[in-house]
Amino acid sequence: MMQDRRAATLPVAFFRRDAVTVARGLLGKLLVSRIRGCTTIGRIVEVEAYLGAEDPASHAFRFRRHAQNEGLYGPPGNWYVYRSYGVHWCANLVVGPPGLGSAVLLRALEPIEGTPAMRRRRGVREERLLCSGPGRLTQALGITGVHDQRAMPDAPAYVLAAPPFGAVEVLATSRIGISRAVDWPLRFVVRGSPWLSKGARND
Repeated sequence: MMQDRRAATLPVAFFRRDAVTVARGLLGKLLVSRIRGCTTIGRIVEVEAYLGAEDPASHAFRFRRHAQNEGLYGPPGNWYVYRSYGVHWCANLVVGPPGLGSAVLLRALEPIEGTPAMRRRRGVREERLLCSGPGRLTQALGITGVHDQRAMPDAPAYVLAAPPFGAVEVLATSRIGISRAVDWPLRFVVRGSPWLSKGARND
């Protein structure tokens, strides 16, 4: 079993930076979930940056604020978890100065540990389908609305400052599944990864 220590979680200072810098920096890091004694771990291979009030695709565009997006305005390193189209959960990490509404969406993971639990939660056996998409990865790791607004160091899901696992070539592309600012190159992936979300361009 992979060894990890809570002391190795990413510091809050990591998330105080701008969304693009944090998004790129998250690639290759390990997302760990511990729920009722069950540990699941995945390596982050795909993310999207959302720039807050200035970003038409952001839930915080023009500083919109309501009960459902309150988590976006929390401290850096907090979770912002929302239900997409009433179907699946999407997990974001708040970044930058508090109050700007910037965040990074986690889009895909490479399964590392706890794949039996991931398969059980997802109801599929093919490893490629466990975490290749924002809704799939939250289901596989058991991340739900109860994680919303939880602080990174104390939440049941957290990101480890994992050592490099080899040279990571980052590819920037347009974001997926949005209707505004579709040409902004704010999706970042580990180039060539077989674990990216369905239909993702990684050439």
